[in-house]
Amino acid sequence: MPKISREDTQIIIRNSNWSESGVATFLEEHVYSNKPMWRKFLSLLLLGLGISFSTAGIVFFFAYNWAHLHRFAKLGLIEGLVVLVFLCLFLIKARPLVKKTMLVGASVLVGVLWAVFGQVYQTGANAYDFFLVWTLSIAIWSFVSNFSPQWVVFIALINITLILYTEQVARDWNGALLSLLLFAINSLFLLAFLMLPRFTRLKSRPSWFTSLLALTVATIGTVGVSGGIFDKANASFVFLLLSTIVLFGVGIGYGLKTKSLFYLSIIPFGLIIICCAFLLNISDDAGMLFAIGVFIIASITLLIKTLLGLQKKWNT
Repeated sequence: MPKISREDTQIIIRNSNWSESGVATFLEEHVYSNKPMWRKFLSLLLLGLGISFSTAGIVFFFAYNWAHLHRFAKLGLIEGLVVLVFLCLFLIKARPLVKKTMLVGASVLVGVLWAVFGQVYQTGANAYDFFLVWTLSIAIWSFVSNFSPQWVVFIALINITLILYTEQVARDWNGALLSLLLFAINSLFLLAFLMLPRFTRLKSRPSWFTSLLALTVATIGTVGVSGGIFDKANASFVFLLLSTIVLFGVGIGYGLKTKSLFYLSIIPFGLIIICCAFLLNISDDAGMLFAIGVFIIASITLLIKTLLGLQKKWNT
């Protein structure tokens, strides 16, 4: 039977003569978490914590003992750990989830390896070179594993690489151009992960992953447009503004279609911030600041009222 939430159960209780004993039995069997669910949750939690703490321990080990290790020991230890992880992936019989989580840890170790390599041989490369090589090194792993946490690491590295490239090499790029590129890259990833499962055999992504990507896109668009309002208008800002308007409109439509309050919350909130930046660019005197304060209170109140109305409508 379909998964029934507590809200659905409450609606049924209010509109039926369901007995208290029947409600309690139903909640125990279909709503409340049972032992297998708690066991699965704890298994995933401990697995994630174990991989995270192990990787962090390796990083701090090299940081603390850096001066006391020979350069061959530094490289040999980290390379040996990467090889050990891959041997475990191929030789140990474990669940696919465990192996994919170990691959995420190996991806972080690859970054440690390149950092150690750069420090040992003093390559003098820019920071963006380090993140670029790191990104390219784990690109195949990301596509092959098709694991959401692995994609988070990969996409984060792409964003960091582009930001550092702008700061260290392409210094003539303006902030609007950087925001436009980041907005385009993250939007393409978001659209791909939302649309590909509908036209291919790929599984749908977990909601936390697409929500994280959507929040990233909304943040980049909001910050980029708000900052561009105070700068001199250029072609990059115009493209960013148009792209943000179009994608925000698509996001609101998607939120209404899928009945997702998350999209209907972050996008209007971003629009409120953009409107405040526009008003502040017109004037920054006391009267305008007061008007902006009133606008924020009124718009957020209206947004909350609208969201509560939609939630009530969808639940009934």
